[in-house]
Amino acid sequence: MSIIEKAAGKLEAEEKQRAKPAALETPAVPSPLSAEHNNSSENQNPPVHSEQPAPIPTPATVSRRIALNLAKMRDYGIVTPDEGRTQIAEQFRVIKRPLLTNAFNKGPGMIKNGNLIMVTSALAGEGKSFCTVNLAMSIAMEMDRTVLLVDADVARPTVPRILGLGTERGLMDILLDDNLKLADVLLKTDIEKLTLLTAGRRHSHSTELLASQAMGELLKELAQRYSDRVVIFDSPPLLLTSEARVLATQMGQIVLVVEAETTSQQAVKETLRQIESCDVVNLIYNKARSFSGGEYYGYYYHESA
Repeated sequence: MSIIEKAAGKLEAEEKQRAKPAALETPAVPSPLSAEHNNSSENQNPPVHSEQPAPIPTPATVSRRIALNLAKMRDYGIVTPDEGRTQIAEQFRVIKRPLLTNAFNKGPGMIKNGNLIMVTSALAGEGKSFCTVNLAMSIAMEMDRTVLLVDADVARPTVPRILGLGTERGLMDILLDDNLKLADVLLKTDIEKLTLLTAGRRHSHSTELLASQAMGELLKELAQRYSDRVVIFDSPPLLLTSEARVLATQMGQIVLVVEAETTSQQAVKETLRQIESCDVVNLIYNKARSFSGGEYYGYYYHESA
């Protein structure tokens, strides 16, 4: 090795020796994260994220509960739970039985939306709402069934007057307001198995609302949410309004109330023609005189298309 190479090697070694202490003397600067961690550990403070308040869960909407005016209902001739075996109660026991059989038949001949039942008439004043409320009350007395009574006679709601109710939010409101939930407008009653949905506010486009996608989705929810539920609709008269015809296309069963000795055969035929899309049509022959004279009673027969 030459003298020059030896000198170069010696200089290189000296440079490395000087650099090594310099690196040791330079203090390491801790990162902000490690400093924060050390400070938290020494002071035992909780992490930053734990200082944020936990979100408060939104409480579930609970339907309002109301007391029905049973005395006023009895004045209208409505069946109530505290009455004994009356003639009208027995008549509606007969009327409801085939309807319930159709509603919950899961075998051959099962009816689509069989638990959606519309009660209507050809003309006004035939006793449609009287029969609707009595049918709902009779079904509410079943041991293993519940009933939702919907006032769909949105132009002339009668159900609230029979039940002794005031003006409530209802069917039209939930179709108009996307923020309303079904539970917001349902009314639980002091009759355990009976729930109400009133007509709600009047609207000039009620026919279009009943034919809307929102109504279709609502009916699907009503039909499928509870396996033991029957939904009874008090609809407008078929020959006087367009709402009833729209509603009829979405029902599983229809009950047509015919006033004895008043409604013409032609009116009944025209009404049946307008609801022929429904496979199961039931008729109540209302206000028919008994053979003994004097008293009125309802006579029922079933017609299946």
